[in-house]
Amino acid sequence: MLDFIQSHGMIISGAILLIAYIFIASEKIQKSVVALVGASLTMLLGLIPFAGHLDTKTMTYVKGVFEHVDFEVIFLLIGMMIIVNIASRSGVFKWMALNLLKATKGHPKTVLFALAAFTAIASAFLDNVTTVVLMMPITFVIAKEFDTDPIPFLITEVLASNIGGTATLIGDPPNIIIGTRAGLSFMDFVKELTPIVFVIFMIAIGALIFLFRKGLKATPEKMEHIANLDNSQTITDKKLMIRSVLTLAFVILGFITHDITHISAFVFAVAGASFLLLFEKPKEIYRDVEWLTIFFFVGLFIIIGGFEANGGIKYLADQLIVLTHGSLNAATMIILWASGILSGIIDNIPYTATMAPLIEELISPANPNAITGNVHALWWALSLGACLGGNLTIIGAAANVLVSETAASKGYKISFLRFMKYGALVTLISLVLSSIYLYFKYLH
Repeated sequence: MLDFIQSHGMIISGAILLIAYIFIASEKIQKSVVALVGASLTMLLGLIPFAGHLDTKTMTYVKGVFEHVDFEVIFLLIGMMIIVNIASRSGVFKWMALNLLKATKGHPKTVLFALAAFTAIASAFLDNVTTVVLMMPITFVIAKEFDTDPIPFLITEVLASNIGGTATLIGDPPNIIIGTRAGLSFMDFVKELTPIVFVIFMIAIGALIFLFRKGLKATPEKMEHIANLDNSQTITDKKLMIRSVLTLAFVILGFITHDITHISAFVFAVAGASFLLLFEKPKEIYRDVEWLTIFFFVGLFIIIGGFEANGGIKYLADQLIVLTHGSLNAATMIILWASGILSGIIDNIPYTATMAPLIEELISPANPNAITGNVHALWWALSLGACLGGNLTIIGAAANVLVSETAASKGYKISFLRFMKYGALVTLISLVLSSIYLYFKYLH
């Protein structure tokens, strides 16, 4: 039995991953339960070792089960959930929301665009998960004032966060992997990707505003009421507000200065949360952490880790490389579109980590079949595909999962298919525009 599992590990782990996604999409069982059952099967069948060790046959290091769990993401999530929860108790997010409403004179479409633009810009400098954690309390307040469904706002924001995060080195984890492998700086990403990301954002958000237009209506009385809202009594605890805003500013500064300090983002998030907890009742705060989301991520990391450990992701990537036949044009377009589609189905971090060394091999001067020409196109294709592809499904990016789980906990369920209806359109727009950009910039 053990020999059978070892010899068919890639097929078995792939089947677990596929079945897990089917159950997640069907929503018959809660997502975190599906992920934990899949993770349990992965470990019980021995598809992933419990502890890391050196394989004496291949002389390569084999990662243990917990090395596949991205604890930086887990602790970043927990830390930011705590900070935002504590800060929201002061009324500061409601104050920001009401100011935004007043500035837009209560026009729902203008409000939606303003929220999307703010989210995209913030996501270029902060982790996408952090950005949506900050935006959600504001969004629920605004939806309440309009007396409307918050789901169109939430979907637009999460799609905008994935688009905005593509623009910089620190905006999305795949870009950090690519930047390190390809020797690309923060400013390289800004100069190369910001123009096309801006175009994608404007067209994609314009399409979403058009699609959501029926729900984006308000009576003149409601608009006038919103434009003249009294915001003077919104802050309920000024000391808490000052303390939490200063802490949040410190945490964000820590994120931005990562290149200088080399301190991971999760360290700043946990430090900020720990400081604020000194002044609170921890039990009350911990109760509001979205533990279902946390366990979903842990389970999903283990399932994907099992598929990765058995060569599944490498096999998929290798097949993509074989299809290129040494053509820069074909390689660029295949990497862009395959990355865009696969990143909507599997986590884009292990996918990018697998593709990056393969692209290095593909363009290496030591490789007799190396692709020649302006090979930077391959790196930008991987970045655009892996980051923008996260919009395809509700499980395509960490921010998507977090928003859907949080919305569900507040009584607003975003189904897999409802999200995909808009996510697939935005992904298609993004990949088509990226193809045109890469073709005329590098391949024409």
